[in-house]
Amino acid sequence: MHALDWLVVAAYLVWIVWDGLRKTHSTDQLEGYFLANRSLPWWAVGLSVMATQLSAITLVGATGQGYADGMRFVQFYFGLPLAMIILSLTLVPFFHRARVYTAYEFLEKRFDLKTRTLASLLFLLSRGLSCGVIIAAPAVILSIVLGWNLTLTILAIGLPTALYTIVGGVQAVTWTDVKQMAVIVAGVVATVVMLLLGLPDDISLGGALDVAGAAGRLNAVDFSFDWNQTYTFWSGLLGGLFLMLSYFGCDQSQVQRYLTAKSVDEGRQSLLMSAYFKIPLQALVLMMGVLVYVFYLFTQPPMLFNTRHAESIGKSSRAADYQRLEAEFAGAFAARRAASAAFAASSDDDGARAAFQSSDGAIRDVRRRAAALVHEVTGDDAYKGATGDTPAPDVNYVFPTFITTRLPIGLAGLMIAAIFAAAMSSIAAELNSLATSSVIDIYRRHVRPDASDAHYLRVSKISTGVWGLFACGVATFAAGLGSLIEVVNRFGSFFYGSLLGVFVLALAFRRTNGHGAFAGLLAGMAAVALFAFHPATKGVSFLWQNPIGMIVVVLTGLIVSGLTGGRRTENTA
Repeated sequence: MHALDWLVVAAYLVWIVWDGLRKTHSTDQLEGYFLANRSLPWWAVGLSVMATQLSAITLVGATGQGYADGMRFVQFYFGLPLAMIILSLTLVPFFHRARVYTAYEFLEKRFDLKTRTLASLLFLLSRGLSCGVIIAAPAVILSIVLGWNLTLTILAIGLPTALYTIVGGVQAVTWTDVKQMAVIVAGVVATVVMLLLGLPDDISLGGALDVAGAAGRLNAVDFSFDWNQTYTFWSGLLGGLFLMLSYFGCDQSQVQRYLTAKSVDEGRQSLLMSAYFKIPLQALVLMMGVLVYVFYLFTQPPMLFNTRHAESIGKSSRAADYQRLEAEFAGAFAARRAASAAFAASSDDDGARAAFQSSDGAIRDVRRRAAALVHEVTGDDAYKGATGDTPAPDVNYVFPTFITTRLPIGLAGLMIAAIFAAAMSSIAAELNSLATSSVIDIYRRHVRPDASDAHYLRVSKISTGVWGLFACGVATFAAGLGSLIEVVNRFGSFFYGSLLGVFVLALAFRRTNGHGAFAGLLAGMAAVALFAFHPATKGVSFLWQNPIGMIVVVLTGLIVSGLTGGRRTENTA
């Protein structure tokens, strides 16, 4: 990248850390540090909610997903608007009236201490793992650009974010999120405009999209009901609904956002902002990935976007084989470029369509063999059995490669800054929520129940730092797990359905008790684990783990509560 790009990135980092550090109003009080004294406006909370979810995984992983698989991923969010409406009518007013710091405090009031503690521990584990994946996404970029060791890159991203989160608390998180959303949207819009302007002079936008459609990149809705397909209308509407209800209703990183709002109505409005804008924004990011695919139809891409194994292969006895594959790839690209141009000029020509699809298949075949060679030489199992246009380990490297090699000076820096913004907003929010649950649900409840606010604040800041180091540790291996946006949602789906189930028991079934809720939570996690790892369900979409977990928790909770005498307390919030 050019020096101007680095200046843009450096200016952004200095500005955002300084701005976060100065947002320290009332952070010497526990409620001010964790909940901003419940004083934030709805629009700021709404942008913070969106920024927390719109992590660097969305920009890196979803753009790579759009490049490799097209628009199908947008179906993942079809359940979100309905989830936002349900939550705004149920949990938002309930949590506000309960005057709790965390979602799991309510579970002790409704059930008992063991249920609260188990739920909070499951949240801490799931969110700590997910935070590591979120750090890994921008680390992939910088490790490519700078040639840094991946661990060093991860620490360079995670530690500055932890710094302003430790000092400023939730106010620093929220107000920096507002600014970061502006940087993210500006970077995405500017990149999309550049991609449109970068089409060859003889290729119209309509013709380019016809080619993308012939490659299956514009298939946004799939109404087939297939358990093995992750992205269909039904898995997104049903499985996605349960995932979004769990994430926004039971995950402290989201609950804490709308608990900072001034009132119930403002908390509702902050959630409904996501209902209105999340799907269009996600569609724009995926379309950016599709346009990157179109760009590389006419400009030669790397054979494999992940170049970290190139040196070891070059020094191996199979170096000549790899070079021959690169030469074959160059020839296949030239053929596909010509076929793409011909099809773009006459999209209704069946012969042109068939020629393009054949040449596109040749590209996939070369990449498949290159991935097999990488696996053979390096032993990297991520490349074992790779299929499709882009091997899974390459998905996370598509957009970073495009940014650093194809974007003009200045815009590359803006886009890198946007990815930093997306990463830091999510990391800060999650570290803050992890510290809140650690201190309120675990430390204050079990270790020091009668200490001063000043003591709890010190422990909160230490906890934030510890969780930051834990997330950095997770990030060191997360980058090699495939599409990062799928990885983080797989982590969430393993836990979220069961957490949602225990809240459904609490709110919808008045005769349930703590024994039933605790047993249901254990049974739900066991059922999801069995479903996720049993050979018979291998290949079934992870989105179905969410309704399975919830249903098992509810059924088990009802049965155990009935056997143990039903509800024994009226101690509700």
